[in-house]
Amino acid sequence: MREDVESLDIRDVSANWVNARVLERQIDERIKALADLSDTPLFFGRLDYSHAPGARQAEGAEGERFYIGRRHVHDADGDPMVIDWRAPVSQPFYRASKKDPMDVSLRRRFGYTGGELTAYEDERLSDPAEAAKASRLLQREIEKPRVGPMRDIVATIQPEQDEIVRSGLGGTVCVQGGPGTGKTAVGLHRVAYLLYAHRERLARTGTLVIGPNRSFLHYIEQVLPALGELTVRQATVDDLVAHVEVRGTDEAGAAVVKGDARMAQVLRRAVYSHVSMPTEPVVVVRGSRRWRVPAYELRDIVRELLDRDIRYGAAREALPQRIAHAVLVQMERAGEAPDDRVQDAVARNSAVKAAVKAVWPAVDPAKLVLRLLSDADFLAEHAAGILTEDEQKTILWARPARSVKSARWSPADAVLIDEAADLVERTPSLGHVVLDEAQDLSPMQYRAVGRRCTTGSATVLGDLAQGTTPWATRSWEEALAHLGKPEAVIEELTAGFRVPTDVITYASRLLPHIAPGLTPVASIRENPGLFEVRPAAGAADVVAACAELLRNEGSVGLIAADARVPVLAEALTEAGLPYLAPGEETTRETRLTLVPASLAKGLEYDYVVLDEPQAVVDGEPDERTGLRRLYVALTRAVSGLIVTHGAPLPVQLD
Repeated sequence: MREDVESLDIRDVSANWVNARVLERQIDERIKALADLSDTPLFFGRLDYSHAPGARQAEGAEGERFYIGRRHVHDADGDPMVIDWRAPVSQPFYRASKKDPMDVSLRRRFGYTGGELTAYEDERLSDPAEAAKASRLLQREIEKPRVGPMRDIVATIQPEQDEIVRSGLGGTVCVQGGPGTGKTAVGLHRVAYLLYAHRERLARTGTLVIGPNRSFLHYIEQVLPALGELTVRQATVDDLVAHVEVRGTDEAGAAVVKGDARMAQVLRRAVYSHVSMPTEPVVVVRGSRRWRVPAYELRDIVRELLDRDIRYGAAREALPQRIAHAVLVQMERAGEAPDDRVQDAVARNSAVKAAVKAVWPAVDPAKLVLRLLSDADFLAEHAAGILTEDEQKTILWARPARSVKSARWSPADAVLIDEAADLVERTPSLGHVVLDEAQDLSPMQYRAVGRRCTTGSATVLGDLAQGTTPWATRSWEEALAHLGKPEAVIEELTAGFRVPTDVITYASRLLPHIAPGLTPVASIRENPGLFEVRPAAGAADVVAACAELLRNEGSVGLIAADARVPVLAEALTEAGLPYLAPGEETTRETRLTLVPASLAKGLEYDYVVLDEPQAVVDGEPDERTGLRRLYVALTRAVSGLIVTHGAPLPVQLD
């Protein structure tokens, strides 16, 4: 298939050099999409249907056999050899069961080692004599060692995950999932499915995956390309709102107020405060005639534009045309026959421009936010009845900046500027947005993401128990309202595929203290996994635990409170153990990653050493946030966890 594309000759089919370049780019992307992946087999399953799909069983039609894979594959004659996992005929591979065979007589799973076929396993779903049993190949694939970036899960998608993956483009889905339930993979595979089912539409409107940080995005960036999808953009929320250079940080109290949804009301008041009602008429001179639009008529025009609730900038652009239209009405009454060109000329008249500038001046979003955070009187005027006096003092800068460029903007400030920018000019909407680790977003950040999918849909992924910001989401209903998607369907994943039973059971001791009411994750892993809590006299004992785990196959993560990372880094270097930073790709030679607890979210390792749990808790501004950070750190392991501590463990783990 790749060779067919490479052999295409477009010299005689493009009308000009522009078309030729576009075709060349499309061909290059197609070749990249068809690249071979050494460890990725072309197929992983087989379905034997009792009858041909779509044929009525009463007709006695013969059954058909389909091989299911990551990509559609056809032979030299164009006949299909492997069916894309997203095709409707592939769905029973994930959904069929002994209770509901979906007309499948046999489901076969293939096992691979290093890209070579090494095993297969059959389920005769329509045979009443064969009892239902757990798939050993499925367990083996789930427990396969993690080396390198995150991989796809198309061979292991479970029925409850498949329902979410194949949900339609029109609706927004929110997935609450505990550690190891596969919510990130589900979100990414939903994007791949939507691109398959609605390719033309999403090609026009675009898709976006939003992650919490660059390390996380680097970890997941190969999943969609491995499925042949190369056009999905990836970004953090900070990337989306990068109107100014962020060089500062906020105290927790200021960040909470700036992230509160009430700030949207303050900004709206501040933006529209620039509009003033006309007190003077507009006099337009054309040739020997003078046309006068009285002040009361101008006020009616301004009120009408304000009542329409359109963007500030759009209304400002419409105002000169409205004034010009009022002049044209007078011209027609006087017996003239002006056309659109005359109206455009009147709209550009200096008197009209001067009136617009006075009544509806241009607003620079960054300058507006700069004034709000620097000018106590300006903030008090527009925050009256919305923010308390103490809240206003909390967000005011102690040292006002002189200009937009010299200001030490914080991430929360950039979100405020993005809100103001949208009030002035509408933010373009995408067809679909995936928002991962959503529980850590502030209401204003949700609004920023929501602006990017006002006419599209979203997949929201997160775990309320893993919220580690002072403004962490309290309920998905509240979050979805801020996102602008209150009608979204909320799904909960409770089956754990990644975290071993003993590890998730230990971590779940924290749930009553950090997220009471949430259903604990139930691991479906048959292997309980390695789990040990051991005392450590110092950094040398922590390094020894890492060396012990490195004797196993797979990746190892050493997770520690941010403040302890330099000490552990020095100890690893002295011991001659090479290590990576989060986001750097593990190799066969270097499989250890030193992870600050603040960056552990969303990452996974075969084995984890967790250093000093109490230090992880103490590293956060409050106990609940610290315990949530600890819950995240405890649940990063796929095969085993060693907890080392010199100080006493948090009492919540007893």
